[in-house]
Amino acid sequence: MLQNFLFLSGDKMSSVMGWVGSIAYLLAYLFLSMNRLKAERPLYHLLNMIGALGLVIHALKLEDYPNLVVNLAWGIIAITAVVFILRKKPQ
Repeated sequence: MLQNFLFLSGDKMSSVMGWVGSIAYLLAYLFLSMNRLKAERPLYHLLNMIGALGLVIHALKLEDYPNLVVNLAWGIIAITAVVFILRKKPQ
């Protein structure tokens, strides 16, 4: 089974990455909504980065440029947020 996953064709791998990205986005939002995660924590933004990466890869394969732009921007926002959080001095 692992061998089948590792050698997926480009279309299948793109689809898997899209699903991983979608699930990561949904988990981030679910956990935030349930107060299991806080937006001030890097984990929330890491889930968003994973979501963005997966959906960017899928959008590239599909040549879906509006989706690509939105998810690329979402990923950049998540990276910026993590940098901001890590640079912020504890009070």
